[in-house]
Amino acid sequence: MQKFIVSRDDSIYEAWPDVVLCNSGRMICVFSECDHHGNRNNARIAYVTSDNRGRTWSAKRYLTEKAVRVPKNMGPYYNCARISKLSDGRIAVVCDLIKGAHENAVENTENHLWFSSDEGRTWDGPIMTPVHGIVPERLYELKSGRWLLAAHHMHPETGKLTEYVWYSDDKGTTWSERICLAMDARYDLCEVGLVEVEPNVVVGFLRENSGRGWDCFKAISRDGGETWEGVYNVPIPGCHRPTVGLLQDGRLLVTYRYLQGGLPGWGRTTQNVMGALMAPDMITEPERNKQCVRIFPLDYDRNEKADLGYTGWVQFPDGEIYVVNYIVDDAPKAHIRGYSLRVDELYIEN
Repeated sequence: MQKFIVSRDDSIYEAWPDVVLCNSGRMICVFSECDHHGNRNNARIAYVTSDNRGRTWSAKRYLTEKAVRVPKNMGPYYNCARISKLSDGRIAVVCDLIKGAHENAVENTENHLWFSSDEGRTWDGPIMTPVHGIVPERLYELKSGRWLLAAHHMHPETGKLTEYVWYSDDKGTTWSERICLAMDARYDLCEVGLVEVEPNVVVGFLRENSGRGWDCFKAISRDGGETWEGVYNVPIPGCHRPTVGLLQDGRLLVTYRYLQGGLPGWGRTTQNVMGALMAPDMITEPERNKQCVRIFPLDYDRNEKADLGYTGWVQFPDGEIYVVNYIVDDAPKAHIRGYSLRVDELYIEN
């Protein structure tokens, strides 16, 4: 594995990245700036580009204006951006706008879209969507052309985090009503990663946010996101913000923050970012003991106040995988790292 600096600016906290591979081979990495994870003064959405497979990256450009004077994180500020490529070649960014102090209250959030038809040189947006909630999944396009857009907020009756999804069959002109993707009164379910494993069969992998190190969970839709079954346990303990997709060989790759649970606090429970591989025939398997996952390390944060583990990844046509992640480690503030690896490096065939 090789490591690279995607962006490091010691004057500002850089975190929560995602990455997309454009048709030309250019990569665009989008991420947040702010004063600190717990202080969203000066928050704005930045992006950088690479035309040499992530070995070097451009200077930062900005998708949003800087949010100043955000007392007690009451907003308004843009929070966590995701980026994806649509079938028509356009690049889409979605980001949640936090407007009030209680970010899990539905009325205090909006989600906006931006589109680029020239691989990030110019952007159209922000465009309002009907989606309320925080930390949206990337705008996900099914093979049918349907768009899915998901986010989470607190359920008013259970008091637990619940994941919701909306769909559009006309490229965002109109959207469905809100659909419950995953709810369980035992768990705080959020930050879904979506993957279509066959036409209209979509699996959502979910973070459980109790801080106890519990499993990743998954919900399954067999009708393009209109109805969902589950939730089911996945044998990936402590899985925070799963970023999922299918590799060229058909296996599922999940990259995620590992939170083992225990005494909470900065650096006490979040020092590692991990990856996991799952065979195609296990992705929709509901029983935990019938799923096999191969887990491997990506990076370790040595800082006393470690903070890391929101990731994005792409795979090049020749099989190389490139992951982006934020980490503090040896820097005074969080910054964005890149990692180059190949699947055949992760095991030895006998």
